Amino acid sequence: MSSSSSAPRRADPQLGFSFESPVTRRIWKVGDLVSEVRVHIEREYGDLWVEGEISNLRSAPSGHVYFTLKDGDAQLPAVLFRRQASLLRFKPADGLHVLLRGKVSVYEQRGQMQLVAEFLEPVGAGSLQIAFEQLKARLEARGLFDADHKKPLPTFPHCVGIVTSPTGAVIRDFLNIVNRRHSGLHVLLFPASVQGDAAAAEVAAGIAHFNRTREVDVIVIARGGGSLEDLAPFNSELLAEAIAASELPIISAVGHETDFTIADFVADLRAPTPSAAAELVTAALHNIAVRVQTLDQRLVRSCRYRLLQATNALARVRVESILMKQMDQLRRKQQRVDDLTLRMESRWRFRCRLLTDKLNELSARLAHQDVAVRTGVARERLDVIDARMARAQHEHLRACRERATSLSRQLTALSPLAVLNRGYALVYDENGALIKTTLNIADGQSIVTRLARGRIRSRVSQVEKDSKDL
Repeated sequence: MSSSSSAPRRADPQLGFSFESPVTRRIWKVGDLVSEVRVHIEREYGDLWVEGEISNLRSAPSGHVYFTLKDGDAQLPAVLFRRQASLLRFKPADGLHVLLRGKVSVYEQRGQMQLVAEFLEPVGAGSLQIAFEQLKARLEARGLFDADHKKPLPTFPHCVGIVTSPTGAVIRDFLNIVNRRHSGLHVLLFPASVQGDAAAAEVAAGIAHFNRTREVDVIVIARGGGSLEDLAPFNSELLAEAIAASELPIISAVGHETDFTIADFVADLRAPTPSAAAELVTAALHNIAVRVQTLDQRLVRSCRYRLLQATNALARVRVESILMKQMDQLRRKQQRVDDLTLRMESRWRFRCRLLTDKLNELSARLAHQDVAVRTGVARERLDVIDARMARAQHEHLRACRERATSLSRQLTALSPLAVLNRGYALVYDENGALIKTTLNIADGQSIVTRLARGRIRSRVSQVEKDSKDL
């Protein structure tokens, strides 16, 4: 080893040379190493912008959004936690080209590097424009834009309800035109915010109020022109559903003639401007054929722009380091729960497939062991055996008859009675014993002679002895 090595040298007096002591090794635990790498990466890449295309997007029940950010042949897994996802004004989708702001971190349970997103911004189109197009497509698929749902406007309304800001120029212009063109027309105002997060709910409440009281013949929702951010409340799904549910006809008079909102598509009639809406409700009296030109913008863009800047700055405010660490730990735990949930669902589906296959196998076996089937097979076998037994019995009886006939013939041939038919006779004594010799007969003894037919009883008068018997 070189002299610059930090390992200590030790001299051996017997051998006459020195040698280096072994270097002390540091042994890492996997969790400690991954945690150390995560801290290092988060410190080096704590705030950066990354551009890429979204793919493999999936939303977890916890509200977190997981996706892959890819560019060419390279890709990185990314996570957008629930709080940041709720602040987006558009819905991320596969294939969307975005600009991501966040940090690089490590998911410790997998030892996998990932991007933790704090903000997403579409490249090319703005987030509000994408949200507008997504909501428009969704409501159009539900049929809220169909012409069959449009209600006709009353030709001569007696009272008009307008939902707008009571302090803006819109209401003043609307009243001026109504008074100039139709002074007898009554106008009821429902004050509502036309800008900000609460604007959509307040406008929907005004629509519900007029439908409940039935004091007006037609409803006008009005607001002056503005940017897409200013018109965001009128691109709300809540307001669109309230307009569709209204039993009174509604005129949408939002923005300028070139501004289109979701409320314009759902409403029964779109007016290019609030002033044009006032002319439309009074058109029958004045027989107006052409709508008026677009009004100049009435609201101050600078205040809204500064409000938007303040909102974005507030969303980017960095939290204290302790709170940030706690939030990171909570997010990692939530990500771990999402991971385990996905694994559990996969395991459950696999178990269900196994049980289904087992059930099908048992059903097949049970069908094979069905009593009715087995009884039918046994009945068929019994019928075959019965037939075979009947045939065997018939053959056995026939053989027995033939054998009996043969034996009868043999017995008849061997029977002494057959000899009697040829003229012979059998002689018995009084006890029925066959007399074969004269030695067994005495004079005066009774005998019975059996012929082929009948018997003869007689008494011996004289016995002639045969010399052989002597």
